[in-house]
Amino acid sequence: MATQEKQDEVEKVRVRNVFHPSDFSPSSEVVLAHALKIALLRKAGLDMMHVASDGNAEWAELAGVRPMLERWGLLPPGSRRADVTKLGIHVRKVMAVHRDPVRAVLTYLESNPTDLIVLGARQEEGRMRWLQTSVAQPISEGAGAMTLFIPEGQQGFVSRQDGSISLASILIPIAQEPPPQPAIEAVRRITDELGLAGGTVTLLHVGKSGDIPTVETPRDGRWTWTTIVREGDVVEAIVQSATETEAGLVVMTTNGRNGFLDALRGSHSERVLSKIHCPLLNLPVGSLLG
Repeated sequence: MATQEKQDEVEKVRVRNVFHPSDFSPSSEVVLAHALKIALLRKAGLDMMHVASDGNAEWAELAGVRPMLERWGLLPPGSRRADVTKLGIHVRKVMAVHRDPVRAVLTYLESNPTDLIVLGARQEEGRMRWLQTSVAQPISEGAGAMTLFIPEGQQGFVSRQDGSISLASILIPIAQEPPPQPAIEAVRRITDELGLAGGTVTLLHVGKSGDIPTVETPRDGRWTWTTIVREGDVVEAIVQSATETEAGLVVMTTNGRNGFLDALRGSHSERVLSKIHCPLLNLPVGSLLG
């Protein structure tokens, strides 16, 4: 890959704004910890949104940024809103009233684009429970952003207690389509910006060994990049490999601009997400390369 082309690709996976829809569920604090940690490391904006079915709902301490930052030792007890800004991030809380949370989120993102969505995913009988909420028709523009899904009941790689990060194994399924290089670049940036000392990144190709796509992997010596080949069902191979490699994060690409909506409507990403026990980062390649 030419130097300029590679730089352009890297620029498209930068995170300058993080969007986190919260439902105030018991597991929402885990998701908030991931959104907040990434925003802190990137000095990015953090938009938090709650969708209520009526106008009587209010923000709860469960979704509080300051209590979490105080627990992490980054703010003193009894801190003020202005103290958060001093940490280099700007937090905006948005309340929406809508009977369809998916529609409300996508409508908000149409006028407030973001670089990364951090979202909790509930798993029930092999599917995400909130998929029962219908989307009347496809939205032409949609989110077009990277989405980090945290399965319900999983702690992920950011501790909600002290903000520490524990991530030593990453799995990236690769194929000729969608192009795998954006996922490689995204993981390179993730490992750098999270300040991870090292670990293993496993590239998984499901199919014939002769069809493995050509990719360029980092050579900084901190992370070991390996490739494995499996045959059979793509989703089952990804889930099995994630378990065997003890992956703390799975990174998948999807075609099209609307990676967020694709991931919620029967794609490989959604099927994998319904079965794995670690966070999944979904990359809309069409948007990253377009």
